Amino acid sequence: MASLHPKEISKIDNVLNSPTPAVDGISIDCVIFGFKKGSLEVLLVQHASGESEGNWGLLGGWMKREESADDAAHRILYELTSLDNIYLEQLKAFTNPKRVLNRRIVTIGYYTLVNQEDYDVKASLAVKEARWCRINEIPNLIFDHNEILNFSLLQLQNRVRQAPIGFNLLPEKFTLLQLMQLYEEILGIELEKSNFRRKILHMKLLVALDEKQQDVSHRAAKLYKFDPDIYKKLTQKGFNFEF
Repeated sequence: MASLHPKEISKIDNVLNSPTPAVDGISIDCVIFGFKKGSLEVLLVQHASGESEGNWGLLGGWMKREESADDAAHRILYELTSLDNIYLEQLKAFTNPKRVLNRRIVTIGYYTLVNQEDYDVKASLAVKEARWCRINEIPNLIFDHNEILNFSLLQLQNRVRQAPIGFNLLPEKFTLLQLMQLYEEILGIELEKSNFRRKILHMKLLVALDEKQQDVSHRAAKLYKFDPDIYKKLTQKGFNFEF
């Protein structure tokens, strides 16, 4: 084995012994998407304490020493929404050293899709208020939460073209128009109704019900639900759902 030159050894010593910025903690920030009356929405919370008191941001919290990132994300979501066993996908770590003023905080981003009919806020000492906000009306959020939200939307746009995860945002029974509006909101495009109907029905993913909408002022539309077996298969195998 070749020996190192003293100058090289000195360089290694400098690297090994140089002070490194301490990480004060690892947090979890969750983007919670919902869908209501044809609009894609995000759940925002107003912080009740700390340096972000009174400001709006994503739902988040600290990862405990004994937790994995996934376990921490599920716990934090459950503490506020009472939702369990929901679709949850990790985005990435956000590591900008200036993302939090005067502190070195690394956060791991997640996003989830929830049916707002199942949503229920629990009181929390850390949160003053929680509200749904339309995706095109998002205010300036704390830290780098706007960046996390934008990144999660891009991820969602890619995923709905590959797997039928968008159904997590819909009620159990829905119309084809509701489904089309959901895809339009996520992808930010306008779809041609007959083409969308033909393509989605060709996938055999939906089960047509012998029911129609109730209490609507317009002509009642036929209701559908997704086939759980086909849904599971397509979620695992993936598909190409381009328009």
